[in-house]
Amino acid sequence: MITEKTIITVKATVNVPVAKVWELYTDSKHIVKWNTPSEDWHTTKAENDLKIGGKFLSRMEAKDGSFGFDFSGIYNDVKLNETIVYTIDDGRNVSVNFTEDKNTTTIVIKFDAETQNSIEMQKGGWQSILNCFKSYAETNG
Repeated sequence: MITEKTIITVKATVNVPVAKVWELYTDSKHIVKWNTPSEDWHTTKAENDLKIGGKFLSRMEAKDGSFGFDFSGIYNDVKLNETIVYTIDDGRNVSVNFTEDKNTTTIVIKFDAETQNSIEMQKGGWQSILNCFKSYAETNG
């Protein structure tokens, strides 16, 4: 039986130069401030060893304490200010590409869909987190 993976793409253009976008996107002290899909969630802990073979972990929790999970994996490729490729602990692959044009940076994230939630729900959740990053970066960049 052959099953094709569904790859979901989300993107945002951030009105901040790529070097600052990279710092805000990859530094643990910033990740805990923007890594949320909505106001009722937050990231309580972030660890990031940004190198090939390095591990990352973000602990996301509902603010009411009703649910939480670890989002973690290992980096497969890292090119400063350009690309981050990683494998989530569940085996799915993710690529994040950063493209600078003057003083703006476009971030394109492509990830393997999982099978428990609808494609629309997954895309919406990842896009919401990226939108939170955009807002954070434009305020702090």
